[in-house]
Amino acid sequence: MIRLPSPTRFSRRFVRVWQRNLSVYRKTWKISFLPPLLEPLLYLLAFGVGLAVMVGTLSHAGREISYLAFIAPALLSVAIMYNAFFETTYNSFVRMYYQKTFDAMLATPLNLEEIILGELVWAATKSLIATLLMGTVISAFGLLAFPASLWLLPLALLGGLAFAALGMICTGLIPNIETFNVPIFLIITPMFLFSGTFFPLANLPSWAQMLAQALPLTHLVALARACALHAWQAELWWSLAYLLLFTALAVPLAIALMVRRLIH
Repeated sequence: MIRLPSPTRFSRRFVRVWQRNLSVYRKTWKISFLPPLLEPLLYLLAFGVGLAVMVGTLSHAGREISYLAFIAPALLSVAIMYNAFFETTYNSFVRMYYQKTFDAMLATPLNLEEIILGELVWAATKSLIATLLMGTVISAFGLLAFPASLWLLPLALLGGLAFAALGMICTGLIPNIETFNVPIFLIITPMFLFSGTFFPLANLPSWAQMLAQALPLTHLVALARACALHAWQAELWWSLAYLLLFTALAVPLAIALMVRRLIH
């Protein structure tokens, strides 16, 4: 039986877990900064020089935009998903199982719920850092509309927390580190391909469009595209509500599953 965490189990001590992970991150920041800086350049080069020539322009929110402008916010959304999900899967599993970092933290006043919450918040912070770095590179190509694109930063925290919780749910369920290949293949890869990232959802069959609407990345991409292009539409309130509800449900479930795993 899964017991959701009580609010009384949390305090500001979870910030110490975030601070610990930040201290480790600062020691390897030169390596950690490279992927968010170079990845968008590779994507923009590949799609801009190659695929964009064949695609031309797309119709979005009642106006014609270039293919690069269409995929740029999707690249940011994918970075948010990847940074948060892989932080709370592989990285958290290593800290929990191999490095015994969680055991060391339990020797302090921290409890399990605060440790897991600190891990989730740190993963969302990594998504924010990646968005800031990638956004800086993408904006240099004139693909982000300001000041509307500044909304991408709080969106990165929300999306990062959602996918961090999804990753932590997987960590609470899988028996060993090799099994992470299963949720990556069954969940992350389909979202990467079929969430409106590289082509409009309208190009999919109606049944596939309905399935895509159940994916959190679909709504994150839609919101990121609206911020990046300054093209807000009324139906995007549904995407925001979906993402908020998904996060509100996934975070306590992730904490509960991890507490159950660590206790047993």
